[in-house]
Amino acid sequence: MTDPAVDPIHQFQIHDIFTLGEVGGVKFAMTNSSLFMIAIVVLISAFLILSTSGRGLVPTRWQSAAELMYELVASTLRSSAGTEGMRFFPFVFSIFAFVLTANVLGLVPYFMTVTSHLVITAALALLVIFTVIVYGLMRNGLGFFKLFLPSGLPAAIAPFIAIIEVLSFLSRPVSLSLRLFGNMLAGHIVLKVFAGFIVTLTAAGVGGWFAGILPLGMTVALTALETLVAVLQAYVFTILTCVYLNDAIHPSH
Repeated sequence: MTDPAVDPIHQFQIHDIFTLGEVGGVKFAMTNSSLFMIAIVVLISAFLILSTSGRGLVPTRWQSAAELMYELVASTLRSSAGTEGMRFFPFVFSIFAFVLTANVLGLVPYFMTVTSHLVITAALALLVIFTVIVYGLMRNGLGFFKLFLPSGLPAAIAPFIAIIEVLSFLSRPVSLSLRLFGNMLAGHIVLKVFAGFIVTLTAAGVGGWFAGILPLGMTVALTALETLVAVLQAYVFTILTCVYLNDAIHPSH
């Protein structure tokens, strides 16, 4: 069995902490992944409550950070979906805060990156797409389907364009989930591999200590890169969510 200290896949394994029960042959349990998601929600809630409780005229660092997150999401949503899109601000802000916190928290040694699991990113992507479909139909009725058939098309090519637009729409949750999942998974595996080199080389003696300088430098550089990727992926997920919500509000091309 591979030592967990050097096994790059070990960090992604999900295991039960305790079993809640079994219903209809389906086991319900609290897993390490579930525990980290609960911790993420608690951290976000605590941060927002503590940073906005004072709301002083001269903001503290925590209040400034909260206001920066607010303005970032609000400006992104407003520029992508217009003023009417601001009704989705709580939804979009929650997604951004969750993905950002999950990505950054996963950089802490021995912590789990829940966004490196496809089931989590797929659930977030499907939540976004179902919101777009439900609100689009509620607001526009059958007019929502104008999204798949741009106006002014010649009748001869309209069916082909409609098929392409439908396939493009159906691919959105796939690309949205795979992009976040792939970046988090690949980056953390590479980071763990170089960290494993340090452990292996330093165990070889004095010569290994000097040889471990290079992988140590690479680990530091990759950690900085992964921090940047963690923030950018949360922002990209948010931007795409705003763009897709705009289609529900303004389905006409």
